[in-house]
Amino acid sequence: MRREIGYCCLVAVAAALAGCGVQLQDETPGRFTANPDVGMYPLTVKVTSGAMVSKPVYVFVVADGGKVPLSLAPDGTYQTMYPVKCKSSFPLQYLAVWRLQGGMTESELFPPQPRDIQLTAPPLTKQQSIDTSGKPDKKTRSWQGAVQYSIITASQAHITGAHLEPVSQDKADVAAAKPISIVSQFPIDSTCGSPTSVVLATKAARAHANLVIDTDLPGVPQWTTRVDFAPQAPQQ
Repeated sequence: MRREIGYCCLVAVAAALAGCGVQLQDETPGRFTANPDVGMYPLTVKVTSGAMVSKPVYVFVVADGGKVPLSLAPDGTYQTMYPVKCKSSFPLQYLAVWRLQGGMTESELFPPQPRDIQLTAPPLTKQQSIDTSGKPDKKTRSWQGAVQYSIITASQAHITGAHLEPVSQDKADVAAAKPISIVSQFPIDSTCGSPTSVVLATKAARAHANLVIDTDLPGVPQWTTRVDFAPQAPQQ
């Protein structure tokens, strides 16, 4: 009998605690493609609460010693756009604050340890056309053009080196790569959000090659850009 009474008491206590508590279900993806323009990411949380919890429940993102509130959406979830720039990831943790019907205020962090959200860098420049319809430089007798790259998932990075390769081993492609040279000196500093240029030159009005850059950007040790030097038709 004592065991039965003890078990019933435990069940009653558990039910009472459940009725006083709040649970958060984080529906935010674990990975986003980094946004170079806005730099904001949608966070979504579903909240369930016990019978003793008074509405509304307040939910905040906790980061860097501050709190960003989430708003209750028409579908019943809590949402916000969270700003993150010049990072490859960010920690995500929520603070729920609620009041019980008796007037006591409760709060809890979800999850107990921050969750790491990855930001994947969008592709760098894949192809670049450089116009040779004008006259070449009088001093060098060559046409010059720049290939621009933007770093957005690190505060700083460097293009540590570069070289040129034919776009294929076809004889015509090998010959088309020979007139092109790299003008820039390395390393080249790159600051988050500011385009960085690698300058190329050619004495042939028509030439093409792959520009292969080396970087110290995490996850991007090398990047290949096809570069085409050619006269471009004037715009109508």
